[in-house]
Amino acid sequence: MFIQGILNWLTLASLTFNSHKHDDPLKRLGNLTPYRVAPTSHKVEAELPGDCSVDRVMLMHRHGSRGPAGSEEMTLINSLVQTLRDGHDALQDAHLPENLRFLQTGKGYEAHLDPENLTIIGRQQLFNHGVEFGLKYPNFTTETLLSSATQRVVDSMYFFAQGRFGREAKDKNLLTVNDIPGPVSWITPWTSCGLDWQYIAQVLNEWSNVYLPSITKRLNDILPYGVFFTDDDTHGALYACAYDLAARDESPWCDVFHTDELANFEYEMDLFVDASTGYLAPNDAGPVMGSVFVKKLINRFSNTGGEAQPLYLEFGHDFTIMAALAAMGLNEDDPPLSPDGLREHRRFRTSYQVPFAAQMVWERFTCEESFDGPQIRLVLNEETYPLWTCAETKHDRRFGTCSLDAFVRANKFSTDIEFGDDTWQAACGTHSGVWMFKDSCLRYRHIPVLELPSVLGKLVSAIFCFGCNNIIFTLLMTAKFDA
Repeated sequence: MFIQGILNWLTLASLTFNSHKHDDPLKRLGNLTPYRVAPTSHKVEAELPGDCSVDRVMLMHRHGSRGPAGSEEMTLINSLVQTLRDGHDALQDAHLPENLRFLQTGKGYEAHLDPENLTIIGRQQLFNHGVEFGLKYPNFTTETLLSSATQRVVDSMYFFAQGRFGREAKDKNLLTVNDIPGPVSWITPWTSCGLDWQYIAQVLNEWSNVYLPSITKRLNDILPYGVFFTDDDTHGALYACAYDLAARDESPWCDVFHTDELANFEYEMDLFVDASTGYLAPNDAGPVMGSVFVKKLINRFSNTGGEAQPLYLEFGHDFTIMAALAAMGLNEDDPPLSPDGLREHRRFRTSYQVPFAAQMVWERFTCEESFDGPQIRLVLNEETYPLWTCAETKHDRRFGTCSLDAFVRANKFSTDIEFGDDTWQAACGTHSGVWMFKDSCLRYRHIPVLELPSVLGKLVSAIFCFGCNNIIFTLLMTAKFDA
């Protein structure tokens, strides 16, 4: 047992200590990172043994690159543009470093972004992934695809289907979670478990207050008299870097920031997701929400209901994937991440795990000799992600896999949870079946918005709570998270 424990620790350590110091910082913008294949850092075999064959596949795909989510992010970028317009004349006569001279050309910087929607690059990502999926799994097909009800996720499902099935896509059933009965969805479990936006905003404000002021001071020391950045303008420029890349694959703002400054922005994005549906979420809400996906995965791969299909193609959000990983403890940091300081060596890294168009592929496979019984493997963004929590043998550790039985035993936390039971209530409390939206007045502005037109007709009640000029809408089971 001691030797096995050491071997498991070494596998886990590989997830932590490989910091990819020479990685392109523009490939590390947290959950706003353009899609890229995950870096090879886990030291496991990329291919299964030759005597093994995959018999069941479950894909959970994040939507592709999008425009700014919610009015708050766009407000930050628009505020930046207005600051530059107000200082246009001063900028024209200034001696600026080369990486800021784009502010002196034409009208300077103008943001041409389409909030909320899938970008042309996002459409391309999903189409290409559909083609690549068909090449990798040519003998697997399905008549039904399922997505979150958010429009960009529906669009992502459509373009993936075009890439995978071509003309046959028109004959497929493209459904959303609204078409599936049940009290909680494994794709959008947060619609049945409230997210504590006040706590999330507090975590993010603490970190942004640490890292933004020094960047703002550095930029103001460079900018001419008559142009003065606030921390919000700096924040807007960081978002402009990410969303220009999402829309056009380039941004002049990205060259303005130092590598360590972009790393701090990446850490902010990690804290956002971690505090929402990860390990920092209060009362284990992240793992509890992720348990819904894990149970669905186990039921399908175990064929509990006797109706399992060979292929599942489903489309959701970054939160979908990260909540599932949290439920399995696969990317947990000890001690947990904190806004007190950047953790360079960390397992929870959204840049690698949930960039735009992230692909979480689960495979069930069997072998003639290499393994006994059904096995399970996770391929995350085209790289095998070790299932270290259930690895029991040398072969498990070599290939990053484990037996399906061991996987089930290792995920008893998830299989023991039922919607509405004591564990669920302890995590979700009075928000079970209720989703809380806050139009935040706090300085931190990364709070997404609801698709209000889709829920107004179903609105049961609205409770208006005033404090810090916030309005909290309580919507019953109908709100759509937009991430």
